[in-house]
Amino acid sequence: MNKFAIGCGVVLVILLFIVVVAALALGGSYNRLVRLQQSVDQSWAQVQNVYQRRADLIPNLVNTVSGAANFEKSTLVEVTNARASVGRVQLDPNRAPTDAAQLEQFQAAQGQLSNALSRLLVVVERYPELKANQNFVGLQAQLEGTENRISVERGNFNTAVQNYNIAVRSFPTNLIAGMLGFAQRPFFTAQPGAERPPPVQFNFGSPAPAATASP
Repeated sequence: MNKFAIGCGVVLVILLFIVVVAALALGGSYNRLVRLQQSVDQSWAQVQNVYQRRADLIPNLVNTVSGAANFEKSTLVEVTNARASVGRVQLDPNRAPTDAAQLEQFQAAQGQLSNALSRLLVVVERYPELKANQNFVGLQAQLEGTENRISVERGNFNTAVQNYNIAVRSFPTNLIAGMLGFAQRPFFTAQPGAERPPPVQFNFGSPAPAATASP
């Protein structure tokens, strides 16, 4: 065998080695992107679950509060309308949104509901009979727990999206991310006053002022 043939064989072996290593690297990058994307979608599903849990509590909360004499109906209407607005924002519960505008719309609707609930619970302070109602106390405790879970799951979602987006932008993963349809995902942003959990803790030990009758 002449030196030329040996040289060609060595070159082919080197090229084959490079191809195999590149294929393994790309395959590893692809699998990592898939895992990170699944983590984002799973975190999003949890976000949807806790928000749905809050929405499911509202009808009973509204029914309980509406039984109080002279309760401000406009406050109840605001909560009911805000809940309806949330229901009109249709997003896939099992796949995190890829459109930032869709997530902003979802966040805005949930923020309006948070604000409406906050105002409702402030008004409740003026109705001692509600603060003594065991059904309301139970609903308040469930709502408090749900608001805490919302905060936790939103944080988990943002962390999952951050890890995914970093991978999409990083070399060498970014070389295949675009070709295989892995695009960056939007995440929740801080909106002053819009997404703060409503103050659902009450001071049941101190008497609240009695409701004043309407003239």
